[in-house]
Amino acid sequence: MSGIIGLFRRDGAPVGSEMTAGMLGAIMHRGPDNSGVWNKGSAGLGHCMLWTTPESLSEILPFEDTASGLAITCDARIDNRAELIEGLGLQARVGEVTDSALILAAYVKWGVECPSHLIGDFVFAIFDNKNQQMFCARDPMGVKCLYYYLSDRLFAFSSEIKGLTRLSEVPQHLNEVRVLDYLVNLFDDRTITFYQHILRLPQATSLVVSRDQTRASTYWSLDPHRELKLASDEEYSEAFKTCFVESVRCRLRSAYPVVSALSGGLDSSSITCVARQLYDSAGNHQPLDTVSLIFPGLPKEDLRYIDEREFIDAVLTTGNYRPHFVHADQLTPLQDVRQIQFHLDEAFFAGNLYLHWEMYRTTHCNGSRIFLDGLDGDTTISHGFEYLADLILSLRWKTLLREVQLIRQNLGIGRKRVLRDYCIKPLCPTWVYKTWDWAHGRRGDTRITGELVTREFKERLGLTERVNSFLTSSRSCTRTAREKHWEMLNFPLYAHALEMADKASAAFQVEARYPFFDRRLIELCLALPARQKLGQGWSRWILRRAMEGILPKDIQWRPAKGNLSPNFYRKLIEGDRKLLDETVESQTLAPYLDLSAIKAAYRRYESAPLHSHVDSSQLFAAANLAVWLDTVRLKA
Repeated sequence: MSGIIGLFRRDGAPVGSEMTAGMLGAIMHRGPDNSGVWNKGSAGLGHCMLWTTPESLSEILPFEDTASGLAITCDARIDNRAELIEGLGLQARVGEVTDSALILAAYVKWGVECPSHLIGDFVFAIFDNKNQQMFCARDPMGVKCLYYYLSDRLFAFSSEIKGLTRLSEVPQHLNEVRVLDYLVNLFDDRTITFYQHILRLPQATSLVVSRDQTRASTYWSLDPHRELKLASDEEYSEAFKTCFVESVRCRLRSAYPVVSALSGGLDSSSITCVARQLYDSAGNHQPLDTVSLIFPGLPKEDLRYIDEREFIDAVLTTGNYRPHFVHADQLTPLQDVRQIQFHLDEAFFAGNLYLHWEMYRTTHCNGSRIFLDGLDGDTTISHGFEYLADLILSLRWKTLLREVQLIRQNLGIGRKRVLRDYCIKPLCPTWVYKTWDWAHGRRGDTRITGELVTREFKERLGLTERVNSFLTSSRSCTRTAREKHWEMLNFPLYAHALEMADKASAAFQVEARYPFFDRRLIELCLALPARQKLGQGWSRWILRRAMEGILPKDIQWRPAKGNLSPNFYRKLIEGDRKLLDETVESQTLAPYLDLSAIKAAYRRYESAPLHSHVDSSQLFAAANLAVWLDTVRLKA
């Protein structure tokens, strides 16, 4: 995790060092170990370095290759290093080449197609002095961030929005469309920000900016039709295990101690146990640090949902670990909201971010810079319930009935719910089950209808039309388990979540790494037959089988996982009441939210904190927005 900035004067005016230095100064917290700027004519690049990998210790950025006329800055960890060194014909050992050198060599060989050859988490910019153009690219999953401003005269970019707002030429106006999207929890617009004139570069996208042209291209996408065909269940398990272990191994490349998040769930425990085995096999017998959330102060009725201490301990007793514990029951969702917003540059609709914030702080305080995170194995592997609809379509009734019975036995999900949610609903047109829900009193997701948002605001910005424009592609009935899995993997919320995590972890000079968001692992999991994802009544069946002998049995065959929500519901009202009181009276929110509706939601939440789930979420979002609007004071 480092920080990058850049400018390209499309009007040909020179870029002064004070402009690049000013932008870089705004994000120096991302890379305190080294920094530099490069300026030539109408272009400038900047970089602040956080040493993470062994190769980064000798990396100097920005870097100019005078022979090719190319200059590069990047925030990158490239994982297919050996493959690239061979394919590019570089005469060097794997550990001798920096990631930026690999990217630059890839650009020299493949040009704007180079990002498709890179495996890892990256964002980079290359200025081509001969052709007077800037080329930028962001990794396939969107782990690394890039924001930019583009006009006829200027193209500027930065790892964080605050780098752009240092430029007087960049307008700073509130984007009310993003305010509306935020209030109804709509994330489908992958370029929008709270600033009208500042955009985000979407994941898996490259951008070419020259004096008179701009071209954005998607360089990678998942193939929803590819299917992996192997001879046996054992071969599938071994293929998955090999890919998963490699995804963890790549993310252990570090010049500093690594911390692994350990919740006691299937995902984080798998990463932690595999990391420990990789340490041992490499002869590294130092303890592997872990960080876990614990909630000893919550009432017993909450602990039955949230307490995973016995599963955390089950992992810790299997190896050489050095555990660290965050007493999450002493935290409140909004206690650091202003500090978090400073680093995110925007209001955030993420109820559990305060927990990750504290885990990043703990990682930093213990001298570590790498944080292994189990987000989001559920989606990458898939629970696999869509397989049941496939069985119906193929008329395999005996297999269907057996799986339904075993799901009830192993996972504790009732037969009626399985048949309704995973057999009938996926095969019905959307309007059928929407009508059914309406007839039975289920009015849908109020975050999308925006019941607290004023009618005038919704109508002025065309909420209905905006939502419908994003839902058009999902109105047709999904026919196969693989198509449904593809749809889940392309859900736009994940890129937003990864962006928030990037900036929140950067506040503590920590780089978050996600083994389950490895491009190779995602491609493999999507290509697996549906029966490998749900089998013998077990969801995520292939992961459970692949972790045989690696995970403790109690975790390997856990039917469910903990639920962090009770801590949020209790602590928001107990610890953040003053801010909630100010929110329901906030005139800053009056143009967007119905204050009387907010007060009614607050009363409902006060009377039943553990049961007013939608009300508490909406109050959290409203309070977050009010604080941010009062702080930045942008004009619409």
